[in-house]
Amino acid sequence: MKQDHSDLHTLAAAYALNALDPAERQAFREHLPQCQACREEVAEFEATAARLADAAAQNPPPMMKQHVMAAVDGVRQLPPRVPDTTQPAGVGRALRRRAVPLALAASVVAAASFAGLAAWQNRQSEQYQERALQAERRLDDVSAVLAAPDARTAHGRAGNGALTTVVASERQNRAVFTAAGLPAPAAGMTYQLWLDHDGTMSPAGFIHQDGTVLLDGDTADAGAVGLTLEPAGGSRRPTTAPLLLMALPT
Repeated sequence: MKQDHSDLHTLAAAYALNALDPAERQAFREHLPQCQACREEVAEFEATAARLADAAAQNPPPMMKQHVMAAVDGVRQLPPRVPDTTQPAGVGRALRRRAVPLALAASVVAAASFAGLAAWQNRQSEQYQERALQAERRLDDVSAVLAAPDARTAHGRAGNGALTTVVASERQNRAVFTAAGLPAPAAGMTYQLWLDHDGTMSPAGFIHQDGTVLLDGDTADAGAVGLTLEPAGGSRRPTTAPLLLMALPT
């Protein structure tokens, strides 16, 4: 299949995600050494994919070992059975009879402790699984835009120095936003994204640190994407001067 040279520039995202067929991949690989722009885009997309994959990784709950050890330490241990020659035989039998319910009580406490721990671990596991599924869905949505045949890319720089990239797919009516070098917002503030619909700014989600996010909302009629600093929780309309207002790529 003959690949038009101008079309090769649109394959950077799909190449980074290993979404090309062998012929396209070979053609793009031969094109890479001759095109600095494509090499930079591939590097950016590969870094973004790595960050998204890292976000989906889950570690064991950090407090699990402490909870287990705390539960073990809370179980009362019975003293060793040592014959007491100073007590009459009847007293010894009475003490042993009293020790039986104490041992049973300790067993009940231990069972309750471990049952509570098991329930806590189960809840933690479910929460981590749900977070992993959400991260996986976000990764799938972002990957679909980046690998779309009609994906178009635009680069910009925010007023605070952050490097930004927008990739849009007209067929999917979706776009993703990437930021690198984004300074931490002031306390009580957050970065909010916007879509410009003929001068009306519509909320399009948040980006809290370097990385890539899928813009909320339909991009079909949007002409630009904006970035502002807003109070934590976001605003219905921009309340500060835009740090970025960049035309969506077409």
